[in-house]
Amino acid sequence: MISVIQLWLPILLSAVAVFVVSSIIHMVLQFWHSPDYHGFSNEAEIAAAIRKGDPAPGVYGIPFCKMEDMKKPETLSKYQQGPVCTVILRRNGTVNMGAFLLQWFIFCLLVSYFCAYLGTSTLLAGTPALQVFRVLGTAAMMAFAIGVIPNGIWGGYPWKGVVKAVVDGILYGLVTGAVFAWLWPK
Repeated sequence: MISVIQLWLPILLSAVAVFVVSSIIHMVLQFWHSPDYHGFSNEAEIAAAIRKGDPAPGVYGIPFCKMEDMKKPETLSKYQQGPVCTVILRRNGTVNMGAFLLQWFIFCLLVSYFCAYLGTSTLLAGTPALQVFRVLGTAAMMAFAIGVIPNGIWGGYPWKGVVKAVVDGILYGLVTGAVFAWLWPK
């Protein structure tokens, strides 16, 4: 029987590998995700209107209504007139990329840890590398790729961007599976 502790190296290296691959995707291959983000032509006016309301950080919907109001004529009219959007507001201040990158790396570690846990529950020492790759790569793909789909369903993210994020997640899963297959105990 294998313990998760024995898999500390593939946990760490797969998280590092995914972190590096995602950095390449987002910083070197900017043509991949950059076209999915847009600015408003009247950004200053929109920012001023939001500042005027002084909202706290959070998730806001326009138009905002309660479920029981969804079928009211005035609500339907607001949806027809538009805009229909979800706005995420963060705290004011400069973007702290270091904090975002640290949180992303911790997430990568968590995915790798749970892949290792799954592996210790389903695979034995000496399991052929291809089987380790299939099982743990699939688990990592599920964690990295499937979880972004609700953003398209409920969050209004454009499907083109969601599909790109799923492709990224599949790549991260392949990388994770490959590292575990390479370092699986014999």
